[in-house]
Order: sequence, then structure tokens, then C-alpha cells
Amino acid sequence: MTTTNELRDALSRVRVEVGKAVVGQDGAVTGLLIALLANGHVLLEGVPGVAKTLLVRALSRSLSLETRRVQFTPDLMPGDITGSVVYDPKSGVFEFREGPVFTNILLADEINRTPPKTQSALLEAMEERQVSADGVTRPLPSPFLVAATQNPIEYEGTYTLPEAQLDRFLLKLVLDLPVRDAEVEVLTRHAGGFDPRDLEAAGVTPVLDAATLAAARADVAHLPVSADVLGYAVDLARGTRQSPSVRLGVSPRGATALLAASRAWAWLSGAAGVTPDHIQAMALPVLRHRIQLRPEAELEGVGTDAVLRSVIQQVRVPI
Repeated sequence: MTTTNELRDALSRVRVEVGKAVVGQDGAVTGLLIALLANGHVLLEGVPGVAKTLLVRALSRSLSLETRRVQFTPDLMPGDITGSVVYDPKSGVFEFREGPVFTNILLADEINRTPPKTQSALLEAMEERQVSADGVTRPLPSPFLVAATQNPIEYEGTYTLPEAQLDRFLLKLVLDLPVRDAEVEVLTRHAGGFDPRDLEAAGVTPVLDAATLAAARADVAHLPVSADVLGYAVDLARGTRQSPSVRLGVSPRGATALLAASRAWAWLSGAAGVTPDHIQAMALPVLRHRIQLRPEAELEGVGTDAVLRSVIQQVRVPI
């Protein structure tokens, strides 16, 4: 039987493999590992050129799981993602042809460059892990994770993701521009012949399979959480609903997502149980896409992260 430490070591090896291709995005790598452990989906936001796509490709390369990529464009149709019923002239019958969503890891590249109708094609897949077509429900492979990238909404040619779509993402990770030392390291690697299109040549190899991931998820699920910590997570969610800057606060689904992500982070960091510190650490990536600010707050330049930090400061922390 694999021990907890051995399972953690397996996840640590994934971080090492991703680091062979991506520099300066350690927080985003941790977020993706948390999503894998918590059985959630991830939205990566950042300006073009900060390695959003490369990060997901490197993660996929380090896992012995099937991965498919969809480049979201304005003319993409829902059937291009989920699949569609087509007529087979040889057999003379209509049959369902699976779309790229039937995979373990779906890289939804630049998801906000396609209209909301196509974006919403992923709703059932992300929530129910299934696709319904022609009156038949078809389960998706397990594990199933959507890793979507998007450009900031102020960029030309982007569409705002619907609230229901955003709520299906466990985490929203914001990738900032790297610090100077990290950027120098990026150029040093390129000067040495690194090709981001050839991860095999970069030495990125699969180090984690589905069985090990399933065992790690089961181990995470047994990590203890006290009643006080559960109450603290609920109080943070309720605090967003009472904030004067917020029009729509965090729902109970958001509170359960905060618990799942905090549990995964506590396990990954080697803690014996979930503490308020773990809840606070995960509050921004889990909740930032689940609240809507009032127009007056947006006009004043108040950001969601600032509002969440204010809520964290105001909510009493259990001793």
C-alpha cells in the first residue's frame, strides 16, 4: 500500500517535470496540482506570452493521462467540443462521434475568444462529468479536468465568461509577468536551444498515472477538518455577501470549493489537518471569480482581490 509520503513525493515529481519547461510560475503549478487533488477545474488568466498554454502542456506531459487541446475561436461550435450525431453512409445509421472533451485533461485554449453559447457547451461536462446528446448520456473518462486559459477581458476580441461557467472552475489563477531573474532564465534556456513546442526534447516525462492520482485523492479526502474551520470557511463566504462593494457574493457551492481546495493544499503542504491559514491561502484563487462587484466599486477601481482581502481581515479567525 502506498503511503501518504510516497503519494506526496509523486506529486512533487510532477512539479519538477513542469519546472523543466516553465520558469517563474510556481504558484500556478501549485494551483494545478491542487485542482488535480480536489477533482476541480482551473481557469488561467494572463496577458499573452506568460506561458499559460505551455504550463498546461507541461503538466499534461508529466501525467500518464490522455490530453486534448481545443483552440477556442469565434467560429467554434458546441458540437466541435462535445461531439455530434452524424450519418454513416456505410452503415446507413446515425452515430455519435465523440468530441475532444472525451479525454482526461482538456486544454481549453483562449476560452474567452469564443461566444458564450459555445463556452456553455462545457457546463454539463465540467459539473456532471458527462455529455448528453440525442437523448443519450455518455460518461467522460476519469479523471477529467478542464484547464482553460483566457486573456484579460479588456483585450480586444474577448467575451466575458457567463457566471454559471465561471462557477464551475475550482480556481482562477492569475499569471503575472515574471520577475527579472525568471525572465533571464527563460531567455537563457531559449539561447541554449529550448523549444517550447518540443517538451520531449526538454526532458519532460510522465511521472504520475491515474491510479496514483486516485490514491492521492482518496488520501486527501481523509484529512481531518474541525467544525471551527468549517465554520470559518462558511463565514468567509457569507462575509462576501455582506460586503458593501459586492453585488453578488459567494454561493454555498463556492464555500464547498473553498473547503476542497484548502484540504488539498493542506495535504500537499504536509499538514496534519486543515487550518484557518489554509483557508485564507486558498480564498483568493477560489473566490475571486465567484463574486460580482457593484458598479460604483468598479468605477472607483476597487478589485475583487482587494475586496476579498478586506473580508478576510474582518471575519473572526477561530482560535
